[in-house]
Amino acid sequence: MNGYIQDLEAVTLDNDAFRHVIYTAKHSQLVVMALRPGEELGMEIHEVDQFFRIENGTGEVVLDGVHTPIKFGFGVLVPAGTRHNILNTGKVPLKLYTVYAPPHHRDGVVHLTRVQAGRDLEDFDGKTSEMPP
Repeated sequence: MNGYIQDLEAVTLDNDAFRHVIYTAKHSQLVVMALRPGEELGMEIHEVDQFFRIENGTGEVVLDGVHTPIKFGFGVLVPAGTRHNILNTGKVPLKLYTVYAPPHHRDGVVHLTRVQAGRDLEDFDGKTSEMPP
């Protein structure tokens, strides 16, 4: 495959994992996520830019201490170096996708829960989706 072409809304809505790296290119990475009601990403700072698109549910994004409600259709761009968090404030899973530029996680990694994601200390290793296994 050369590139990634899919119905991204459907892929995002079908995902139940906390984090699933769908596609990794040399300079960017596509990840789908699902936050259970009351769950959050956890406050973090990346040295990469990050974009989020909300496909289902309601929540709140925190960027450098500023809280903003979010819902289906919202996009959030987080510049590198920004302290950020996303919280699910609704009663249904908050489903979203995110694009890191450059990549941040290992290609293909799936973390079913936030706890599992927190235990995985390995970051992007340079391997992309286009590389042979």
